[in-house]
Order: sequence, then structure tokens, then C-alpha cells
Amino acid sequence: MTSAIPPTTAVVLPGTGSDEVFVRSVFSGPLRALGIRLLAPPPPAGGRLADGYLEELDRLSGEHGPLLVGGISFGAHLSAEWAARNPGRCTGLLAALPAWNGPAGQAPASLAARLSADLVAENGVEGALAKSTDGVPGWLSAELGRAWRRHGADLAASLRTAAGHPAPTLEDLKGLDVPAGIGACVDDPIHPAAVAHAWANALPHAEVGESTLTALGTNRESLGHTTVQAWLTATQTH
Repeated sequence: MTSAIPPTTAVVLPGTGSDEVFVRSVFSGPLRALGIRLLAPPPPAGGRLADGYLEELDRLSGEHGPLLVGGISFGAHLSAEWAARNPGRCTGLLAALPAWNGPAGQAPASLAARLSADLVAENGVEGALAKSTDGVPGWLSAELGRAWRRHGADLAASLRTAAGHPAPTLEDLKGLDVPAGIGACVDDPIHPAAVAHAWANALPHAEVGESTLTALGTNRESLGHTTVQAWLTATQTH
């Protein structure tokens, strides 16, 4: 990476059931290396997850001017949705692990969120965590434990909101004329790398960076570096 990109402000949103703590662990270092300030707002509660974040992006762009926006998984969907609606207020897109485009349908991430919401509704947060983290890597179990407990009683509604919210269509993405970096983990069945490549093919100025969940488990910044480097490459063709 170089420091040739002028300082700006980036707003990056977390994925379904996640939080701003994870966003910072992924993106703070890679953005700081470029002199870019990271803002990572906490998740709005429950059913306000999508609308609340879109309103927060409106507020932050009014306060800070045009933004580099991005997110992880569902956060990538929301940031791209906002950017497509507000082309004059967006300088670029950092989309890590997009999970689908258009209506969710039977996308694995949507199905997983719905299943998790049902588990929470039936078993409470602690019971759902016990079932959801059995056999998963320790780092992911720790992330889910912290974030789900923070969502608390709002978790099931938050998960259902994310599961049913449409992502931008490929046609929407075609109109987003800003540099975009798309991050994919090639061993992630919930966020297929094929979706990341479909997004990049639709966007006018986009590059895909590939990493792995194994690398993410060892170093959270691996996904951030991959996504930011893809964005830097895209800026060279914009």
C-alpha cells in the first residue's frame, strides 16, 4: 500500500449480528496506514438495523462531507445501497464479503441469519450461542459471544431484518461510478467468492481481493488489507 490517497473519512458497517468492535479490528490498521480516519458506528437496535444505518450514513456525510463507505457482509450491502442512492456523497466503496445481490432468496447468509434468529427466539441469546458456537473456531465463537450479548434482546429482530433486506441489484451497482474494493474469502461458503466477483463485474471501477477465513482467524486485518488494497487498485483505473 502507498500513502498517495488523500486523507478522508471512511464509515464502515458490521455484518449481521456483529458489531463495530469487529469492524475496527479488521479495518483500523489498513485505513490508518493511508491516513484515513475510520468511523464505525454501533448497530442500531433490532428492526431499525437497516434504516438506522442508512440514516446514520446520511448524518455522517452531512457532518464530514463525501465519504468512503463500506462494510462487512450485510454492512457491505447497506453501504453499497446508500452509495448507489447518493453518488455525489460517496468517494469509494469497501465491500468485504458481500453475500448476495438483489432479493436474498435462498442465499446461505440469509438462511443462516433466519436460523440464528429462530434459535435466539426459542432459546435466548445464551442458549442460541451454545448451539451456534459448538464446533466453530475459537476466534469466531469469541466474536459471536461478544457481539450477540451486546445485541441482547434486540438480536432476533436484528437478524431477521438483515435476512430479509434486499442487497443492491447488479443493475444498481452498474450505476455506482466510484472506485470499489471487494474483499472475498475463498473458503467461506456463507459469503461465496462468486458473489464478490459478480459485484466487481457489475461495478464500473472495481477490483476483487481474495483471502481466506483461515487467515482472518489468525489476523483480523487480513480481510481489511485485502479489501483496501483492491480499492487502491481500483482507484488507479478510475
